[in-house]
Amino acid sequence: MIGPHYLDDARQQFKKLKTQGDRAMAQIADANFFRTPDSESNSVAIILKHVAGNMRSRWTDFLTTDGEKPDRNRDGEFLVESGDTRQRLMEQWEAGWKLLLDTLTALTPEHLERSVRVRGEAHTVLEAINRQMTHYAAHIGQIVYLAKHWAGSQWRTLSIPRGKSKEFEVAKDGARYHVR
Repeated sequence: MIGPHYLDDARQQFKKLKTQGDRAMAQIADANFFRTPDSESNSVAIILKHVAGNMRSRWTDFLTTDGEKPDRNRDGEFLVESGDTRQRLMEQWEAGWKLLLDTLTALTPEHLERSVRVRGEAHTVLEAINRQMTHYAAHIGQIVYLAKHWAGSQWRTLSIPRGKSKEFEVAKDGARYHVR
């Protein structure tokens, strides 16, 4: 059966995304956490706030309620409010990831073909998981890009450093890199 493997892999991929975001955000100062490159762009703080709000909405009562909760203020996720400190936003981020991972852990392969709703639209559980993974991957990419920009020359790569590909060898399982 592919179901158990899919659920295990989904958990692993979400954990990798979280780690990537965490490692990127750890490299920027508080001032840059809230900074935007221009008036039409979002800050790391805003992206994090949006992802955390989305996670709370999507993963709370995942199997039994619509993924767009009536109490969600999506537009408010794109505003920095007076109580939005880095610590508070990071707490929301952590709570969102915990909710997501706890929900995935509780799912069984039998759930994957079950129908759930997101904004009134029916999805299989598998489709809903993939929808969220794609959404979060795009936003984690934005966080990494902004963090790298703000860190500048102090940036520590999250993967193989530029120009160092030949020094790394992929292990047989494809999951680890080893320096030669």
